[in-house]
Amino acid sequence: MRQIVLPFFVLLSFTAIAQHDLPHELAPGEQSLIPAYRDSRAGTSRGISTPPAFPVRTMAEWEEVQAVVVTWTSYTGILKQIVRHAKEECEVIIVCDDEASVSDYLQNSQYGGPIPDLNNITFLEEDFNSIWCRDFGPETIYRNEVDSVMLLDWIYNRPRPEDDGLSDALATQMGLPIYSTTQAPYDLVHTGGNFMADGFGTAFSSELVLDENGPSGQFNQTVKTEAQVDDIMEQFMGIQQGRYVKMTTLPYDAIHHIDMHMKLIDEETLLIGEFPVGISDGPTLESNIQSIISNYNSVFGTPYRIVRVPMPSSTGGAYPPSASYRTFANNIFLNKTILVPTYRDEYDTTGLRILRETLPGYNIVGIDCDDNDQNIISASGAIHCITKAIGVDDPLLISHQRLSDTYETVIPYTVEAYMRHRSGIANAQLYWTVDTTQGFAALPMTDQGSGNWAGAIPAQAAGTEVFYYVEGTSVSGKTQVRPIVAPEGWWKFDVLDISAGISETDGPSIVDVFPNPTSSLVMITISSAANERVVVRLLDALGREVMRLHEGEVPSDKRVFADISALSEGAYSVVVESKNGRITARVLKR
Repeated sequence: MRQIVLPFFVLLSFTAIAQHDLPHELAPGEQSLIPAYRDSRAGTSRGISTPPAFPVRTMAEWEEVQAVVVTWTSYTGILKQIVRHAKEECEVIIVCDDEASVSDYLQNSQYGGPIPDLNNITFLEEDFNSIWCRDFGPETIYRNEVDSVMLLDWIYNRPRPEDDGLSDALATQMGLPIYSTTQAPYDLVHTGGNFMADGFGTAFSSELVLDENGPSGQFNQTVKTEAQVDDIMEQFMGIQQGRYVKMTTLPYDAIHHIDMHMKLIDEETLLIGEFPVGISDGPTLESNIQSIISNYNSVFGTPYRIVRVPMPSSTGGAYPPSASYRTFANNIFLNKTILVPTYRDEYDTTGLRILRETLPGYNIVGIDCDDNDQNIISASGAIHCITKAIGVDDPLLISHQRLSDTYETVIPYTVEAYMRHRSGIANAQLYWTVDTTQGFAALPMTDQGSGNWAGAIPAQAAGTEVFYYVEGTSVSGKTQVRPIVAPEGWWKFDVLDISAGISETDGPSIVDVFPNPTSSLVMITISSAANERVVVRLLDALGREVMRLHEGEVPSDKRVFADISALSEGAYSVVVESKNGRITARVLKR
C-alpha cells in the first residue's frame, strides 16, 4: 500500500469522505474540503513528474487491452455484470476493501447468478473513495508508439485523496512506470470521462479542462492558459498541437464530461447522442458537432463520420435538466466486447441495433443502468464512468481508413494500412469476400515503407457488396487483425451502379442534378421531409469524399449549389444522407 504522509488536520478533514457511496458530482460538504485537498496534492510525490524524454502516444479505447479496473463499492449489481463479461476478454482488477466479501458476492445468486469461476480476476485491497474510476484512474501511453506501455496520472477534480492516488497502487500492482502531471510547472487537473483520443495524436474534451486549469479552477496548483494545457498534453501524452479539440460545455450536463454524450469509436467516426430537435442539450451539442466538422478533419485528412444514437428520455418523456442523463455513448470497449448501458426496451432496441450495425462482429452487451435498486444513471454516470482499461504491453498497432462506396468496376480497390510493432512487421495480409458465409480470400500486402502496407481487392461488378479486413504479423510472431473482431467483423463498401441513383431507404431523394455533365457549377435539387437534416457530399470514382456541399436542414428552396471547376474531369457521385436513409446520383465533370 502506498505511504503518503499528510498533515494531521488534513487527515481529519478527509475523514468525512472516507465512505465509498459518493456521487459523481461533489457530495454535500465536499466543497469545504477542496482547499486542504489542493494543498495536500502539492506536497504529494507521485510517479515521474517531468515529461518523458521520448515521443509518446496515447492509446485509443478500441485498441487491445490487458486489464480493466473497477472499484468495488456502490452499484455492486452493475459491477458484477461488468466483471462477468469483462473477465472473458481481459484481466479484471477489482479494487476493494475485502476480497472475501467481494468473492462471495460474485458467486451468489443475484444479478445473473454465480460467476462460475474467478479466473482472470485479481483482487487488490487498496484505499479508495468512490466508484468513479474512469475519472481518477490512469491513462495508457506508449513509448515511441508501441515500444513499451506506461501509465499517466492527472490531478483528480474531487477532494478525494485516495481516489487521486490509486493510479500509483495500480502501477505498482502491474509493474508499470507511471508519469504524473501533479507537480508545477506540469500540474494538470483532468478527468478520464472528459477525455478521448484517436491513438494518433488527436484528443477531445469539453472546455471543462480549460476552466479547471484556468483562473477559476479550484483544484489546480498553478493557473494555465490553453496553450500551456496543450503543451502539457503534447509532452506527456503525445497530443499534437492543433489537434486537441475542446467543446463548449453542455448546459444541463452537470459534470461536463463528454463521455455522457459522445464516443470516438475509430479514428474517423464519432458516435453522438441525439436529443429531439431543440430539446435539452441538443442545440449546444449540435453546435459542437458542427464546429468539429467545420474546423477539424480526422487523422486521415477527411471529415469525421457521424453516427447518431438517441438519448433516452425518462419514462414520463422528460430530458435533462428534468431527468437523468440517459445515454448509450457511455460504453466501453474491452477487446471484442462492448459493454453498453441500457434503460428500457423502447430505446434499448434502437440503441443496441445502431451499435451492432456500426460495429459489426463485436459482442454488444447491454447492462441495465436504470433499474430501481441499481439506478446509477441518476448519479450522473454509467458503464464507462466506472471502468478503466489498461492497454497491453506488446501492442501490434494497425490503422486503416475504410474504403467508401465506389462506382469503379475496372480498377482494383487499393487497401492501405499502417502497422507497427516494436519488433517490426514481418508480413501483412488483406482478406476479402463478397459473401461472408463463404469465407475470406487472402491477398499479400506489400511493404510501402514507414510502416505503411498496401494490397488491392479485385474490381467487382456494379451492385456488389465487398467485405474485408487486414492482418499483420510481427517479427516476434504476434498476429493482430483490424477490426479486432475479424473475421466476425469487417469493413464493407458497395460498388454502385453509375447509370442510376440508388435509394437505400425512404429517406431524402434527389430530384435533379443540373447541368449534367457540367464544367463548373452544379445544382442539386432535393426532396425531403420538412426540416430534415441532411449531409450532401461529392465522392470521386474511388468513393473518396472530395467536397462536402451541405450539412444541416434542407434549404427552403430545396437546392444545394456547388462549384466543381477545380476538380479533375471524370465521374463523381452526389450522396445525400439523413437519419432516414441515403440516395446517390451520378454527375460528370468535363
